[in-house]
Amino acid sequence: MSGELVVVGTPIGNLGDIAPRAVEALRAAEMILCEDTRRTRELLSALSIPATGRLSALHDHNERVRCDEVVGAIASGRTVVLVSDAGMPGISDPGSVLVAAVVDDGGSVTVIPGPSAVLAALVVSGLPTDRFCMEGFLPRRGKDRRAALEALATEERTSVLFESPRRLAATLAEFATALGADRRVVIARELTKLHEEIWRGSLEAAAQHWSEVEARGEVVIVLGGAAPPAIVEISDADIIERLHQALAEGRSKRDATDQVAAELGVVRRRVYELAIALASA
Repeated sequence: MSGELVVVGTPIGNLGDIAPRAVEALRAAEMILCEDTRRTRELLSALSIPATGRLSALHDHNERVRCDEVVGAIASGRTVVLVSDAGMPGISDPGSVLVAAVVDDGGSVTVIPGPSAVLAALVVSGLPTDRFCMEGFLPRRGKDRRAALEALATEERTSVLFESPRRLAATLAEFATALGADRRVVIARELTKLHEEIWRGSLEAAAQHWSEVEARGEVVIVLGGAAPPAIVEISDADIIERLHQALAEGRSKRDATDQVAAELGVVRRRVYELAIALASA
């Protein structure tokens, strides 16, 4: 007889956001896996759900070690609920490794959707939502951070990132330098809580503002996408000039055509027709 792993989204701030199905699942669970047993105990207490004997820690430091134990519990018929401190497990929180382990073992995994800081910040940002990417916390330093910034510099989709409030001002200043001062950004702070704040502006203005104002609480950065590369029109004169150069270097008409078409990124037939016209001129 098999049990199942139930992935449950929990409030990111406002307790009223918890789903009725989530309450039912937490009440019925034989084991509740959570990042911090103290935080989840407080949540269960607020919901009048008994916690004794059912809470078990699953966090970044022990997730891989605990997978076999949890997979075995599910295979033996136990119902295991997975929660994080806030939001959806597995999204910049523990959980994805365990879910993969249960799936690989052929176990059942279901989900009870709930609040998500990623989607909440995205939809309230006013930035495009049709295509977006989730970056989470960027690497703190070194080549990995440089690579992440280089990728963001050309990313045309809206990006959602997390940042510590104490590092927010420095990160925004770094973004303004690396990504462009005019790039649009939204800072969503303390979402769904009493002191919720949504700040919108350019990276340059954001760096200035948050260097003067202390950021507190949970912070989500929603970064507008980079402008698409400008389309450069290649004129016939440009093509003819490059054909002259290629032919002067001793290349055949065919080789010169292939070279110029590749260099300028234009259709070969267009280059070849100009090469013929050039030869008969």
